[in-house]
Amino acid sequence: MNDYGHIEIQLAEIIQKKGLKRYNLANKADMNWKQVDNYFHNNITRLDTFVLSKLCYTLGCEIQDLLVYVPPTPEKDT
Repeated sequence: MNDYGHIEIQLAEIIQKKGLKRYNLANKADMNWKQVDNYFHNNITRLDTFVLSKLCYTLGCEIQDLLVYVPPTPEKDT
């Protein structure tokens, strides 16, 4: 199976920088707390563009602040 890298959600870092709590973010973004918690812990299999828009709007950030592409690690020849 090919390794194409992965997307990391930087929500935990942004929340920490802004001094927010997940519960407060969920209220401000009109989201379910568990949904915010899943994004916080990178426990998402499919990204929802509406949710990402709500998070960016509420946090006052850009999408590239929230999502980071992590390239695959090169395989070593053995």
